[in-house]
This record gives sequence, structure tokens and C-alpha cells, in this order.
Amino acid sequence: MPCLNEARTVGACVSKTLQAFRQLGLVGEVIVADNGSIDGSQAIASGAGARVVCVTRYGAAIQGGGVACGRYILVGDADDSYDFSRVDGFVTRLRAGDELVMGNRFQGDIRSGAMPWHHRYVGNPLLTGLLNLFFHADVGDAHCGLRAFRRDAYDRLALVAPGMEFASEMVVKAALHGLRIGEVPAVLHSDGRDRPPHLRSFRDGWRHLRLLLLFARFGCFWSRLRSSCLVAWAS
Repeated sequence: MPCLNEARTVGACVSKTLQAFRQLGLVGEVIVADNGSIDGSQAIASGAGARVVCVTRYGAAIQGGGVACGRYILVGDADDSYDFSRVDGFVTRLRAGDELVMGNRFQGDIRSGAMPWHHRYVGNPLLTGLLNLFFHADVGDAHCGLRAFRRDAYDRLALVAPGMEFASEMVVKAALHGLRIGEVPAVLHSDGRDRPPHLRSFRDGWRHLRLLLLFARFGCFWSRLRSSCLVAWAS
């Protein structure tokens, strides 16, 4: 769980996850990757049963969670906007062979007030559509904050983005590497924060778009190079 000043909610998120582990008979741990909280989030998370690691930025927060030792890794925000007691669908898809499982809020539910209208009807559909157009990922919600993946698949992706665009990089590289990508419905609740969200719509939207355009250009180059090599080999 990436965390930055989530004292109001991180404890509940950790507790729900550990309870889900017990109910499902899973052996696992909760890692809270803290990005410099000054409200005591670290102590609350640790007291609820999480292992806390210190990181620098959002993308680095999820990468910091890479210290996890399990076969499967679930990522979700620590603001209580997702119900961590409902992880069974992700586990089922991973056990069935999926290597990356995305939550899909449009297949599940977006509760009233949980997502700004311009994210719901403009930003997310536009960026998800471009990602599918460029990389044929065939996902319906590329920016859901709840997702799971196989640890060995994650290691192959070599993710490096430091900011919010990390979410796009994961799906883009999964598609480029030919990983098996699945989706499960997810419910987005209004978060439990008493402050504005860290996400900045236009700044972070541009970061996502820039990453897609850069990788699309690389993908075209790689496709042409591979085709040229195959032609040369055949001749």
C-alpha cells in the first residue's frame, strides 16, 4: 500500500487485508510503503500489523513494496477507497494463470462522489483508449488503484516511472511483454481523507499521456526493427 499521510485510513486498510487473508486461508503480509508521512501513519500501520518501508515518491512506493516475498502481490491505495476484504477475485484470476489482474471500476461500481466527473467521463476513458489503441492491452480501466500481479512477472517488467504514471507503465510493459492480463470488477468508494487528494488532474494526466506517446514511439521502432530482422533472416 503506497501511503502519504493516511493516518485516518491506513490502519483500517491493513486490518481488512489481514482479515481477508485469514478468511481465505492465505499466507501473506501487508507492506505499507510510506512516502514521508508526517501524521503518524507509519506507527498506525505498524500497530495494525503491517511491515513499513520508507520510499521517496509514488512510483517508488509501489516499487518499495517489491520487497514482498510472496508469489502474488496486490497493490491498493491506503485511503480506504477500495475494500481490501474483497481480494478473492484477484487471487482466483492469478491462480488461473493471469499474470496481471486489473481492477475495473466501470465493471464494478463507482459510488457517488468517489470520482470527479472529468476523470470518469473524460480522462480515464481517453487515456485507457489510447493505451489500448497503441498497445492492444484490452483493459477497461487502466488506472484503477487496485491491481494484482505475479511476483515473477513484475520482476520482468523492470518498472522505473517515479510518479503517478507508474500505473500506466505497468500496463504498457505488461502488454509489450505479452503478459496475460485479466480484469475483475472493483468498487470505488469515497476515500476517508480529510484533505485534498495527492493526484493533480492535468499535471498527472500529462505525465500519463507523455509516457504513452514515448512508449508508442519505441513500440513502432521495435516493430519495424523486428520486421526488418525477420525479412533479412528469411532472405
